[in-house]
Amino acid sequence: MPHIDERESLDNRQRLIQAAVEVFREEGYRASIDRIVARAGVVKQTLYNHFRCKNDLFREAVQFAGQDFVNLLEEDGRPLREHLIAFATVLRARLIGTEGISWCRIMEVEASRFPELAQSFFEQGPGRALDRLAKVLERAMFRNELRTDDPVFAAEMLLSMLTGFDRTRRLFGAPMLSEDAEQARVARIVDCYIAAYTL
Repeated sequence: MPHIDERESLDNRQRLIQAAVEVFREEGYRASIDRIVARAGVVKQTLYNHFRCKNDLFREAVQFAGQDFVNLLEEDGRPLREHLIAFATVLRARLIGTEGISWCRIMEVEASRFPELAQSFFEQGPGRALDRLAKVLERAMFRNELRTDDPVFAAEMLLSMLTGFDRTRRLFGAPMLSEDAEQARVARIVDCYIAAYTL
């Protein structure tokens, strides 16, 4: 069991990372260390006990933010359409919701400064979603629920349909759809996709 000082140190580190995620998302990389420290409720020296510099903290915050896609596509026996709608609803909320759009803007600006970090963010987020979706679709193809195709290409097509132009709208400041309109749009996209892959 961790010693009390170790536990406090771990708690402080987690609070710093969470605060950094929130502040970087709100202000981008230009966010000040003072704002992050104040949000975390610690002193500046505590930050430097855990992170050598702002770059290291930014890396940690981005990696933490990119790990949100675990368990999005756990198979649970639901029919394929229902399964894809549930996945699509969560995916769109995360990728084109306020937080997802904020991180997208940040990474587009900072990708040249942190190329390996941008790649890691992609792999942890959209890349992981692509991989898991491809496996779900491959199993559906094996069960003859969808016509046979390259499952990675099929997954890319669905992800493009789910984010595509709606992401562009959101990047230029359009509001999210109402909950009812969003659910109707998700269902319509999934239905169009399934129709295309059952021809």
